[in-house]
Amino acid sequence: MAELVQGFRFRVGLTRSTSPGPSAAPPPVLGAESARQPTRAPAVSAQGTGAADRLGDGGFQECTGLDLEADLRDRLEGGRNDGTVRGVGRVKLQPVVLKRGMLVPTDGGGADTALWDWLHGMVSGTLPLPRYDGDVEVLDPSGGRVVAHWRFTRGLPLKLTGPALNARTGEIAIEELHIAHEGLRLERTG
Repeated sequence: MAELVQGFRFRVGLTRSTSPGPSAAPPPVLGAESARQPTRAPAVSAQGTGAADRLGDGGFQECTGLDLEADLRDRLEGGRNDGTVRGVGRVKLQPVVLKRGMLVPTDGGGADTALWDWLHGMVSGTLPLPRYDGDVEVLDPSGGRVVAHWRFTRGLPLKLTGPALNARTGEIAIEELHIAHEGLRLERTG
């Protein structure tokens, strides 16, 4: 019997996408998906070394939006008056939402601006805008084993919310990033 993951940690990594996108690839062959072995890029913690292909320098405390939702299509069938034929339509991809405390170095430096720079690049019309693939890994309580791994591809910044600042409450300043993507998959682990 499978165990429920009660206490866990997770990590998120954003790496520059090298995928040319779905329009550049031929359509998939039916049945080939089950025969194909999943390819798993090495997970990169958002607490990375600042390499050019990574985004940000700090861990995320919350991740939502690991959702897929299929449209339902109803078709009327001639001669069948007691119901409709239901089929699956397109899949709706929800944006992945990542939240983290605003990072300000203790050595007196300024706040990490990598996420803001990514969004401002899109606003200013910088081409080509870099897309990022993301890995969200759930770790067991000890942090030594990955128990679930989601991968989203070709992400673009949809929304970036700066922290609500209130000096009286002393709350942590939280940044929130919404990423629109072109695919989400729960991959097999170990």
